[in-house]
Amino acid sequence: MNRLFRLAASSYLNSAPLIWSFLNGPHRGSVDFIEAVPARCAELLADAAVEGALVPVIEYERIPCGLLVPNVCVGSQKEVLSVVLVSKNKRLEDIRSIALDKSSRTSATLVKVIFREFLQHEPEWTTRTPNLEEMLEKNDAALIIGDPGMTFPRQGLNVWDMASLWREHTGLGFVFAMWMVRDEMIERARMLDFAGARDEGVAHIEEIVHSYEDKIPMPVSELRNYLTENIVFNVDESMDKGLRLYFELASKHGLIERVKPLRFI
Repeated sequence: MNRLFRLAASSYLNSAPLIWSFLNGPHRGSVDFIEAVPARCAELLADAAVEGALVPVIEYERIPCGLLVPNVCVGSQKEVLSVVLVSKNKRLEDIRSIALDKSSRTSATLVKVIFREFLQHEPEWTTRTPNLEEMLEKNDAALIIGDPGMTFPRQGLNVWDMASLWREHTGLGFVFAMWMVRDEMIERARMLDFAGARDEGVAHIEEIVHSYEDKIPMPVSELRNYLTENIVFNVDESMDKGLRLYFELASKHGLIERVKPLRFI
């Protein structure tokens, strides 16, 4: 008998609607779920330690064998709130060094694309554990993602929302993460209803936000607004164009070797 399909994803609030049904709903028991931060999810998939994973989208370009699940994502059309660049400086143009959250891959590439393509200057880059105070000790700015990106004290700091910066410069939405499966698992992956699981999760957002009350020190109303107003879980035309442009610019600036054609299960 075949073992369960191993599926990895983070437990950040923004991915909760995509995984809720696999953990709590009608799709429960259909996968062997592994929790990991986004960067680790990509490593597990690349190493064939899992058959599918919710990966930072830039990893589609770096992992040699894999296909995307169509029209299911973690993205944003405006402010994303949970992917932010933080600095004591008042202007992006004055930032000379940036500490990147080691949990991130897509966002780390995005901030480099924005500085190289649109601001046309190159800070020094380091990668750190996501501790804002420590990151800002020796750097002008810090990139923080996920739930920690929504909860730090903002007094005396300037905060730039990365999805907002992308929209400001491109007019497009941005896709941060998508499900990706290994080539040899395509038939098994097609038996999993990723879109249906997403729809189940979206239908249970009220239950989800209440389950995060103790995990994220924010009012339930703000958690609800985050999932309903800031995060987008399907890929529309603006998001698709944004994804393709992001890959083109990442390639232009040497952050990926080349742009692979988009392949879907």
